[in-house]
Formats: sequence, structure tokens, C-alpha cells
Amino acid sequence: MFSIDHLGIAVKSLAASKAFYEQLGLRVESEEVIEHEKVRVAMLPVGESRIELLEATADDSPIARFLAKRGEGLHHISLRVADLEGTVERMKQSGTRFVSDEIKIGAGGHRYVFVHPASAGGVLLELCEG
Repeated sequence: MFSIDHLGIAVKSLAASKAFYEQLGLRVESEEVIEHEKVRVAMLPVGESRIELLEATADDSPIARFLAKRGEGLHHISLRVADLEGTVERMKQSGTRFVSDEIKIGAGGHRYVFVHPASAGGVLLELCEG
């Protein structure tokens, strides 16, 4: 069973972006720094899904590079899967390319891996479990 876990949005200022979404009536559910990704994230529930705001904590982070190249905006779509290892293995066997072969731990302790945009129609697709 798949569902949209969250939409990741790269932002220059987490504070300014949180204020905008709070004006809409959303609330920040959690906020944390993911050291190995060099990013500060804020999660805002939206129905059965969430919006993940991503602010770089270092100039060499993936989010900082994204912002420098493309500016603020949609960074990735995350799908929740029941069996992350099984899904990854099945996709690898069919030739799917991943950003990293390593399943990592991210925001909220969820396990995740990114599918390379070259294999997903130009979209950075995150698969997460948790």
C-alpha cells in the first residue's frame, strides 16, 4: 500500500515559510535538524499527508545546492511504503537508479531512500517507511 507521506519544499528561510503556512491555518507538528543531510526541517500536517519545509544548514548541503540552482520550490515527493527493503530490491532488479543505495534515517526517525530523477520522470522521489 502506498500513500503520499509528504511534499518536500526547499526554502531560504524556515521562519518566513512557517509563518506563511501558519497564516493558512496549518501548524508545525515538529522541527528538527538532520545533521547528515545538513538541513533543518519543519513538518506541517495536511490531511493524511504533510508538507516538509527544508532549510539548508550549510552552504554545501543538497538543499543549498538546489536553492542556488533552482530557487525555492518543490524539492521532492515522498511516498510511504510498507516494505522499504523489498520495494527497493524489486526496483533495483528492474533497473531503477537510486541517489544512494543506502537506506538512511531522516526526520522523525523514518527510514528513507531517494530514487534518482532519471528513473522517475525527472522527479526526485523519496520512498520512506515509518
